[in-house]
Amino acid sequence: MNQSAAIAAPARRRAGRPPRALISSAQITKAALRLVAKDGYKALTMSGVAKELNVAPSALYNHVSSKQDVLVLVEDALMGRVDVSAFTDKPWEEAVRLWAHSYRDAFSAHLPLIPVIALLPVTNAPQTIKMYDAVTAGFLRAGWPSERIVDAIVALESFIYGSAYDVNAPADIFATGELSAQAPSFSAAVAARAAHRGGTSDADAAFALGLGALVSGLAASL
Repeated sequence: MNQSAAIAAPARRRAGRPPRALISSAQITKAALRLVAKDGYKALTMSGVAKELNVAPSALYNHVSSKQDVLVLVEDALMGRVDVSAFTDKPWEEAVRLWAHSYRDAFSAHLPLIPVIALLPVTNAPQTIKMYDAVTAGFLRAGWPSERIVDAIVALESFIYGSAYDVNAPADIFATGELSAQAPSFSAAVAARAAHRGGTSDADAAFALGLGALVSGLAASL
């Protein structure tokens, strides 16, 4: 080969890792959320996330070591969307209501993940721990004893997660149809509910009623 041909030849990239990461933890998180939204939790696999990002599965292992790590990223991303700001300057009952509404809204958009995230430890999830710490600080300012705060949060979360499902329930979920004669009291209550709802959705009305009762009950237990 002459000297001019050698100069014109393109330089080969050195073997080994590229000079910068092709993907980031944030991209993995977004890809996982897209995947679950499209195809459900069962579609959330390491190979599925890699395909969503158009990279080889090996590229993921620069950031996560397993599907469990991906779930922690997803948990943290969703918990980071929960608004806890009211605990700094609002009365306790109002702060809890605003937090609970924000929490429900964040998870009602990602129902397939609730059964998984509800059982996922908070270890290595900084936004999740930050959220819980802000809520705990608000409870402490309201005079709650430390030993009762986590139980109260768990009680509220149980209601919040169930209510997130209700947001996605079909409008006719309680329609008795041809069986209405066998359940006259319930059928009449369903009809009355629809007639008196106004502009509020069934899910929002039920959530407000249940949350109000729960918050009032917790406040009275102090």
